[in-house]
This record gives sequence, structure tokens and C-alpha cells, in this order.
Amino acid sequence: MGQNFSRRARILLINPNSLEATTTMMVAIATSVAIDGFDIVGATASRAPAMIMTPDALDTAAPEVEEIALAHQGSCDGIIVSAFGDPGLAGIKSALKLPAVGIGESSMLEAADGGRRFGVATTTPLLKTKIDALPETLGLQPRYTGTRFADGDPQELMRDPARLRAALAAAVDACIVQDGAEAVIIGGGPLGEAARELQPMFIVPVIAPIPSAVRRLMGLITPRTAG
Repeated sequence: MGQNFSRRARILLINPNSLEATTTMMVAIATSVAIDGFDIVGATASRAPAMIMTPDALDTAAPEVEEIALAHQGSCDGIIVSAFGDPGLAGIKSALKLPAVGIGESSMLEAADGGRRFGVATTTPLLKTKIDALPETLGLQPRYTGTRFADGDPQELMRDPARLRAALAAAVDACIVQDGAEAVIIGGGPLGEAARELQPMFIVPVIAPIPSAVRRLMGLITPRTAG
């Protein structure tokens, strides 16, 4: 990208879930795709559940995500909201001048690039309405083929990486074969490692949301905003 920063740019990744281990995993994934000159730091919500699985939990997470962003605004150059429903992102964008992106919006914009039809594979069926609303908000509804959910309890799947990967792979396959998706997003910040593992298994692009958000935010951070 060719930026020459007078100092390293700092990206704040906010995990709206309350599990510190998930934040550590997300930051590692984000760091692996960040170009030289960018540092990723994490912040973890404390009032949310360990894994957001319901619309109410997603809505309740938004104020704390906004609080975290406000508290760190003086020490970062851009913000990533790292839950697929992008809780608090709209409030951050309206309250702060810093560039801010969500992993939900970023992955959908990447998946739809070039006019592709895209679907979502994830583990949380109770969030279907929230997921379905994202492409509508982004003006991508005509390209959205829907969401397929992995078989099994979301928390039990998270405790068994091999089972999680297999269940998500079946959901990805359903997006492609049954729905006609030309790209499939793995919908969830805590699913970041599974997303990377699934990418080589399919011919169509399998989109990992955290890298999507990092790439998008790096493009929005300019030498001026980075000081």
C-alpha cells in the first residue's frame, strides 16, 4: 500500500464477546495479515457472554463496544468490531472521526466483489435475522444467497475444533451446491481459525471476516490519520 508512517499505526480490535482467549486468537489472525507499519491490539468486553449467540446479546453488547472505542480513541488509528453482527459499529462511526469497520460488513463487501453471489456459513441459528439484515443494510441483498448453519450446539462445537470444522464445511457446501453461492463467508469472529482452515478445501472463495476487516481498515488509514 506504500504508506510511510511517521510512527507505526495502531489498530484496535474490539472483541464484543467476553472470552479473553478469543481476543488473543483474533489478534493473532489480524496480525498475520497486517502489513509492516501496523500493530494490532485487542480489547475484550466484560459484560457480554463468552460467545454471543442471540439477538438480545448482540444488541446488549453494542453500548459496551462503543464505550471501549471511546476509551481508546486517543491511542489508536482505527477500530475493528470483531463480532459478525457488528454491534456498536454505527455508534462508533457517528461518535468518532477514526476509521472503523466491522467484520460483518467487511466480509460481505469482499464476498460480493465483482458481483459475486455470496452466502454465510456459521453456527448460531438464533442470529439468522441479524445476519440477514446486514446485506440489506449494505445494499447487497440481490447478491445474498442466505445463511446455512452448522449442525450442533454452537458452544459444544467451539470446544471440538475438528467437529466444528466438519460441521462448517457441510454448511459451506450447502451454500455452494444448494444456494448457488460463488463465495462463502464464515460468519463469526470466534470462528476465525476454522475459517482459515476451511479456505483450501473449496474451489470457491471462503471468506475469513477478520482478515477482510484488517485489509479494509488498512486501506482507510492514511498517513494523515496515523499522524
